[in-house]
Amino acid sequence: MVGRTVQLVLHYDGSGFAGWQRQPHQRTVQGVLEEALSRLCNTETRAVGAGRTDAGVHARGQAVGTTVPTRWTVAELRRALNAILPDDVWVAAAHEMQPAFHARYSAVARRYSYRVGTTDAARSPFRRRWEWYVGDPLDRTVLHRSAESVMGDHCFRAYAVAGTAPSTDDHRCTVRTARWCDRGDVLEFEIEANRFLHHMVRFLVGTAVDAARGRQDADAVLRYLEASDNSNTSPPAPAHALVLERVEYPPDLYLTTT
Repeated sequence: MVGRTVQLVLHYDGSGFAGWQRQPHQRTVQGVLEEALSRLCNTETRAVGAGRTDAGVHARGQAVGTTVPTRWTVAELRRALNAILPDDVWVAAAHEMQPAFHARYSAVARRYSYRVGTTDAARSPFRRRWEWYVGDPLDRTVLHRSAESVMGDHCFRAYAVAGTAPSTDDHRCTVRTARWCDRGDVLEFEIEANRFLHHMVRFLVGTAVDAARGRQDADAVLRYLEASDNSNTSPPAPAHALVLERVEYPPDLYLTTT
């Protein structure tokens, strides 16, 4: 379609979705968004996400690329989408982009957060959908050391699902922010990198938490950066406490914003 290139910034509660990517007979974020776009554009309209969040994973900053007829301004498109999208998806912003924009390949950084509840209050129905309750005491020093160890450029093969990247992929990612923030009875892991491998954040959190409660060596996260597979890495932390916070693009790709 020749038309207006648009970036949509989505918030969604992943609890009711089988992930981002469109799947037959499954409710997905891409599926409901494309249905809404196609309805407004009166033609089949595709949407490309910056990342394929898994079932149960949430977003406060999923970036989506699409092309719509030029009669749609970004402001009108955002309003119209929010009027017909289901309650668990919301378009937080819309930007007109250069035609060369690609939601996945143009991204220069992505940021995720992961919330760990450390007291029984995390079992509340108002929190349990967005936090992983861990009842064991956690050594904050070990958590902070684990975060520091992944800063910079590393091979994260031990923190990825085997076989999900091409055989030629070196599994290297450059992490520019990684930290654990103590927020009362919640520990929040924040990480930003140029790219992420499948389940990478969840593997890192699972291993760091196990190290902090004594189920792994204190330096496990650092040591496994040298590993050739994930056989010794802890299981991935549950999906429901993971949030895609934002995706960053070069400023010169933006034309207008609303």
